[in-house]
Amino acid sequence: MTDSFDGSGRERTPVVPAHEVSGVVVEHGAGVTAPALGAEVYGLVPFLRDGAAAEYVAVPVEVLAAKPAGLGHRSAAAVPLPALTAWQGLVGRARLESGQHVLVHGGAGGVGSFAVQIAAALGARVTATASARDTGFVADLGARDVIDYAEGRFDDHVADVDVVFDTVGGDTQTRSWNVLRPGGVLVTVVAPPAPGAAQDHAARGVFFVVEPDREGLDSISELITSGRLSPRIDRVVPLAQTRAAYEALDREHRRGKVVIHVADG
Repeated sequence: MTDSFDGSGRERTPVVPAHEVSGVVVEHGAGVTAPALGAEVYGLVPFLRDGAAAEYVAVPVEVLAAKPAGLGHRSAAAVPLPALTAWQGLVGRARLESGQHVLVHGGAGGVGSFAVQIAAALGARVTATASARDTGFVADLGARDVIDYAEGRFDDHVADVDVVFDTVGGDTQTRSWNVLRPGGVLVTVVAPPAPGAAQDHAARGVFFVVEPDREGLDSISELITSGRLSPRIDRVVPLAQTRAAYEALDREHRRGKVVIHVADG
């Protein structure tokens, strides 16, 4: 791994994983005076820097926001990446408006669970896909309708959708064009849509990668403190079990996020 996304540049392996952080400011860099020492903050560490699975992490001040009041560090650490992904996709790319119909694929996952909640909080009608064991969980997040993807094709149950938020990709993404209304938008965080697909369906297609965003986190914090958004944690593991937790991600079913606990304080 290098210090550039295209693989060129300075080699920087081994790297410290985990790019979401919630903690307390203990030291300032040169010329930095805020947030104050002792302030409780959270944020998304830029992907080309070492992450937060360590006792200390150096973070650019512009990516940090005040931790939501009343939310513990374990819960706050589960917010930045998935919530910003959902926020930037729905608000920044899809320009979601109240009253629109949103289809969220993977509504029980880390990103999907935030997408369902944020869309509902913004006044949208939400339909989501999930496994049978997660339908109740996703409904509790705010989805009006939850489709068991193993029991039927979602495109047989939903139509005229304003926004599709895709966290699954593949055939699910391909079939999603068929449920969009003319002028609708498909936002995906998995892979770019096939060339020409959006034009063929008189729609818009957007692929993006989340970026650190203090203003977005401030908006997310407002939703959290107002009770309209809450992180869903699958489990918390100690720092020493970080490797095992990462290895389990591809083989275990999860509801929400896995959080690495570094230290109390």
